[in-house]
Amino acid sequence: MKAAMRFFVSFVAIMSLNVQAQLPEFTELVEDVSPVVVNISTRSSQSAPRSQQMPDLQNLPPFFKDFFERGIPMPPQEREGRSLGSGFIISKDGYVLTNNHVVEGAETVIVRLNDRREFIAEIVGTDPRSDVALLKLDATDLPVAKIASSDEVKRGQWVVAIGSPFGFDYSVTAGIVSATGRALPDESYVPFIQTDVAINPGNSGGPLFNLEGEVVGINSQIFTRSGGFMGLSFAIPMNLVMNVAKQIQEDGVVRRGWLGVLIQEVNRDLALSFGLEKPMGALIAQASGSGPAGKAGVQPGDVIVRFDGKDVERSSDLPPMVGLVRPGKTVPVDVVRQGDRLTLDVTIEQLPETNQVVQNVTSQPKVILGMTVDEVPEVLRAETNLRGGVLVKEVGEDPALRAGLRSGDVITQVGGREILGVADLQNLLDSLPSDRPIPVLVVRGGNSTFLTLRLGR
Repeated sequence: MKAAMRFFVSFVAIMSLNVQAQLPEFTELVEDVSPVVVNISTRSSQSAPRSQQMPDLQNLPPFFKDFFERGIPMPPQEREGRSLGSGFIISKDGYVLTNNHVVEGAETVIVRLNDRREFIAEIVGTDPRSDVALLKLDATDLPVAKIASSDEVKRGQWVVAIGSPFGFDYSVTAGIVSATGRALPDESYVPFIQTDVAINPGNSGGPLFNLEGEVVGINSQIFTRSGGFMGLSFAIPMNLVMNVAKQIQEDGVVRRGWLGVLIQEVNRDLALSFGLEKPMGALIAQASGSGPAGKAGVQPGDVIVRFDGKDVERSSDLPPMVGLVRPGKTVPVDVVRQGDRLTLDVTIEQLPETNQVVQNVTSQPKVILGMTVDEVPEVLRAETNLRGGVLVKEVGEDPALRAGLRSGDVITQVGGREILGVADLQNLLDSLPSDRPIPVLVVRGGNSTFLTLRLGR
């Protein structure tokens, strides 16, 4: 028994040593790369109203009561705002990268190096859409970060973050890459690197290193319900960052590619209805006739599966791909249209600053497919640039209810066929299949989206 126990203890000890031997050692890496990491603090003056204790007006003599009711002019009080963040050096002559939100609204940006030297930095330019900012120090012969291609980042690989969480300079945390190409709400143009590296306020703008000591991303955001780290952190990939930094440095502005489409995710039913083997690609719900895609022949119902030589696995993959293309470049776009694959050449244009929106209205209703429909009013047609369609006035029963149709929707396409009016929809009913989902294109709130209609149970 004792011999067996000794064997077990020895076995556990050996296995523990083997596991430890497989874990990476970060000390040399941290020592080598720390000189390129910087601490960033900012100052800004903010107006704040002066608080004052007002007397009880009821007990004052009339003269004083009138005086206080008219108010005493009080000058605004100036207070100093501060923020803390991190960054890293990308050139010997003092260019530094950080997050836009670290320096946004700052009047003074102070950069402190690893050797404790401090510089007042110039903000060369910022890009709020990607949350990237480029700074310039009046310095020479600085240590420079090595930059890696973020396309090479893989799930499961080790990564290291160095920054100033809560102002604690040069704090080191490590973890693994949890996912790549992660889309976040309202962040269409950034395919984030998701990690489990501990990131907290003050880490923003700092570098994310691979085990070769190369920067693969800028630590930018965390997902939290507590205000602190909860195991989910997100970094902006360096390929996108360097593209943005180059444009800021050379042009002073960032120009993104624009396709002129509204896209949605392809679910199982939509994949089946469009003749795809599996859910993949970006489904075109709307294509502006005057936009690059529309000019090239892209249509609603097309599924983009490849863009400029890269596969589009999810709809969220497409915006960053398009955004990185310089306006004026012509790229091949592979689409699946009613089960057939074809390639279109699209000349990318510059992303406009704003987009257009819309709304709804009324006439002589009919009940079809469990919903009350009507012709689209001329006013609404003009506002939405619609050739036709039918207006959904009320949804009462299946199959319309089950499909998710709503009052105010405008149905423009059913089963790949354009719907110009109520008569078109009625004439189409007999030819609709009952053994598979039917794609239905609707305009809702000014945007187009596909739903799936099932006639059979």
